Amino acid sequence: MVTSYAQRVDQLQNTQRRWTITGVAGFIGSNLLEALLSLDQRVNGLDNFITGHRYNLNDVRARVTNAQWARFTFQEGDICSIDDCKYACAGADIVLHHAALGSVPRSLENPIRTNETNIGGFLNMLTAARDARVQRFVYAASSSTYGDHPDLPKLEAKIGKPLSPYAVTKYVNELYADVFAQAYGFPSIGLRYFNVFGPRQDAQGAYAAVIPRWIDSLRKGQAIIINGDGETSRDFCFVSNAVQINILAATSELPIAINQVYNVALGDRTTLNQLYRLIKYNLNRHGIACDISPKYDDHRAGDVRHSQADIGKAQRLLGYAPTDRIDAGIAKAVDWYLKTRLS
Repeated sequence: MVTSYAQRVDQLQNTQRRWTITGVAGFIGSNLLEALLSLDQRVNGLDNFITGHRYNLNDVRARVTNAQWARFTFQEGDICSIDDCKYACAGADIVLHHAALGSVPRSLENPIRTNETNIGGFLNMLTAARDARVQRFVYAASSSTYGDHPDLPKLEAKIGKPLSPYAVTKYVNELYADVFAQAYGFPSIGLRYFNVFGPRQDAQGAYAAVIPRWIDSLRKGQAIIINGDGETSRDFCFVSNAVQINILAATSELPIAINQVYNVALGDRTTLNQLYRLIKYNLNRHGIACDISPKYDDHRAGDVRHSQADIGKAQRLLGYAPTDRIDAGIAKAVDWYLKTRLS
């Protein structure tokens, strides 16, 4: 029987578990940390601060009680070190593996480093978790795995050829997880994220995600650059939905739900032009006028034209029910960035 997210939350509040989050100082990792500490869970976090930030951890600390923060143990380390991975997994009931080198452009510029981290590091964590007899290994997969497959919406069972080194690494993660399930009986669940956004997503740097980067540029009166004609579309998913499915995947007791991969999205599409107008509207709510028209540039190498998920499998087997649609998510993201990060 698939239980609802509210029921899982109630269960966790009455049952303390030990969790390990890799990439804990990153965007999704820090949101997972906040959610779990708010549920009075014990959390060990691993990060090397290459893409994560200490201020994300400081922000979590400001949002939980002192007693809840005392249940968090931080380990500065690297998933490319098997010893760091073994230490991180020791005593853990559940591992939420989110440490990786993200970004398609980054992987095209540095495929070797991307491979070392995303495949070598993943295998280190998978092995360490197996050896520590972790009960469940939930890992960040990616919608980039669908590659050049033309069908919309994307179904988990139908993938195409990868279009970037990053996509290759994320697909190999799924293959390794499947092999460990068959060879060792080790339970895992992969989450194919579709353009997750929200508080603590990095607005700075060459590989900054589109939503925080646009918010930052528009509030400063700077023109934004849209790759292509603006009709490229994505299934943007607010981070609260990603937190929900991580907890559902980590605590599912349905045997058929384990050793699977799931789409994490809304099951909807938003074009870049629509996204621009939505961000502009929400900045206007705060009295910030955005009168500069966007500039259009070439399509980005390695990108697909359209992306949209079918979330039926996650709904059926995990009880996933996304709560924040794109308009509500953008409103919350703009509010957070203006009050917290960009002020």
